[in-house]
Amino acid sequence: MSESEDKKVFLLGKTKSEIEALVQELSLPKFTAQQILEWIYKKRVTQIDQMTNLSVKTREILSERYTAERIKYTDVKISQDKTKKYLFPTEKGSFIEAAFIPDKERYTLCVSSQTGCKMGCLFCATGRQGFQGNLSTFEILNQIFSIDESAKITNLVYMGMGEPFDNFEPVMKSLEILTSSYGLGWSPKRITVSTIGIIPNLVKFLEKSQCHLAISLHSPFEEDRKKLMPIGNVYNLLDVIKILREFEINSQRRISFEYIMFKGINDTLRHVNELARLLNGIKCRINLLKFHPVANVPFESPDIMTIRRFKDALNDKGILTTLRTSRGLDIEAACGLLSTKKLLQKTKEQEVHHKETHK
Repeated sequence: MSESEDKKVFLLGKTKSEIEALVQELSLPKFTAQQILEWIYKKRVTQIDQMTNLSVKTREILSERYTAERIKYTDVKISQDKTKKYLFPTEKGSFIEAAFIPDKERYTLCVSSQTGCKMGCLFCATGRQGFQGNLSTFEILNQIFSIDESAKITNLVYMGMGEPFDNFEPVMKSLEILTSSYGLGWSPKRITVSTIGIIPNLVKFLEKSQCHLAISLHSPFEEDRKKLMPIGNVYNLLDVIKILREFEINSQRRISFEYIMFKGINDTLRHVNELARLLNGIKCRINLLKFHPVANVPFESPDIMTIRRFKDALNDKGILTTLRTSRGLDIEAACGLLSTKKLLQKTKEQEVHHKETHK
């Protein structure tokens, strides 16, 4: 659904200033803006008729152009470890994923920010879809508001499909709504945004948000990282590290580095030593992840003993390093796998329909 004359505009995803602007445009009382925000973000209504402290006339005027509805997920898969993978359709006819990960008293939702991705990382299933479009602020927040466990979420990570800093404005608007008193009022410490290091927007994020930051690293050696992540040809790793040093001082923000381990590529003592040199003086942690197979990707994960030795060696160097537990493997919870399958299925169905209609 797009913001066009024949389709209503979603209220979910609108910031306070945007709601105030639409209220003014519709010549509604100024206080109506606060009432709408309360209904959408605090009471989470899905129908404008449910906004009972608005006059009938106001609701009629608002309903002519706007809607409080959401887009429901079309599929959900539940893992043996209780991880749940939700599949949502986008306004443009593609699919995105959100993964709900329960862990004792911690309930994390991993959300997507784009459909597909243009960054071209060699190990990523999402990247192999190609880039299909940016998500709107509504589509980002819809994942949070529309899963069955919405009220349980304790932590949010922007680590699903897409590169958040390549869709910067909608992502930042979603963070504003999540952390502002008029929205959900969450502490920024509940939210982590992951990026491969798009420097201009990295700087803006550090200036405007106090949310935690995760950098996709995967190799401390610039040339090796460029082979895995072509973005390194545009934004130099050393420049990214320099910026983090400048902003890390006096900040309560947690900085972490995501490091997927590839057998024979980035799992040696040489890499440990270079990581220690590169990150020396930065208060941070490294999250190690096992690589899990992706179709037509020629990488393997090291054995568990190699990974543990790597982790222990980094901890011995004074860098807090953890091995992130793999979750939802039986339901293809790694980002991009489920939506890729659904996209291929849709494409095949369209091809069959085309052939049948052109016999």
